[in-house]
Amino acid sequence: MTTFRFTTQDLAQTRFAISPMWECMTGLRALRDPARAAIHLPWVREALPVARGLDFDGALALTPPDGYMPDFLTPPPIGPLACFEDELEILRATPEEQIVADVAELVRCHSGKVAKPAHAFTEQPREQLDRLCDAVAEFWERALAPHWDRIRSLLEDDIRYRARCLTDGGPAGLFGGLHPSVSWEGDRVEVSTIHCGIDEGLGGCGLLLVPSAMQVTRPASIIGGEWQPTMFYPARGTALLWKPEPEEGPEALARLVGGTRARLLASLSVPRSTTELASALELSAGGVSEHLTVLRDSGLVCGEREGRSVLYLRTRLAEQLLS
Repeated sequence: MTTFRFTTQDLAQTRFAISPMWECMTGLRALRDPARAAIHLPWVREALPVARGLDFDGALALTPPDGYMPDFLTPPPIGPLACFEDELEILRATPEEQIVADVAELVRCHSGKVAKPAHAFTEQPREQLDRLCDAVAEFWERALAPHWDRIRSLLEDDIRYRARCLTDGGPAGLFGGLHPSVSWEGDRVEVSTIHCGIDEGLGGCGLLLVPSAMQVTRPASIIGGEWQPTMFYPARGTALLWKPEPEEGPEALARLVGGTRARLLASLSVPRSTTELASALELSAGGVSEHLTVLRDSGLVCGEREGRSVLYLRTRLAEQLLS
């Protein structure tokens, strides 16, 4: 159990951000153990050949499938929407003493069971970091950058959704819906799946909340050092990212006419439920449901149940149609 204790100032300083580097490093963890991130299997199949062709021994040694990975690999973003290139420069500038300390923590947390290339970072920290950054930059360009617009749209929509939760329900509404393991208890956030055994105040810095597409199993955190305390949590609707295109339905496509369905497709650049669409477009929920059925039969939207709702997202076929 990890507990973050809030003051009024901490609540005022709590903010959201998006981190491409976190998605990249967490994606590497998915390659190590695809079963832990089964919803990303279509992407894993595409990314594995890329990773095999890179100098990735060091990067994979530092990113075990589960548990602690060195904090210096994923410095919390400074602004709300960091770009990968900026985060890569921050990673390249990591002080050698931090590299050595974080790798020592990696060895400790995994009881010494880490791959041999990890130890090279304590012997040649600068040289090994440069090699890692070069490999990660190419991996990003070839495996994640082609999908980044879609992933970023999903993450940005998650932040908008959480902001509405905060407006409607206060801290309890925000934190109570982040993940089943997260709860708001009076003046603190408790996370049952982060096994750091930490119970401390935030020191007036607030909590940085970072939605993640690749972090699908449970929240993760970075605490300590000069960084703002940070919690990464699974973004909603992630299962829709790699949905296969349904087979084309000619009869359904023949029925695909009218401005309402075009408006629905335009609104589904991010995951939304029937209720959200009905409210945004001032339509009845029943009418939206009927239109979504046609769009789904036509291969233009996909749906995934999340909690009590079904979230819909337009497919890549729909994006081609709209463009």
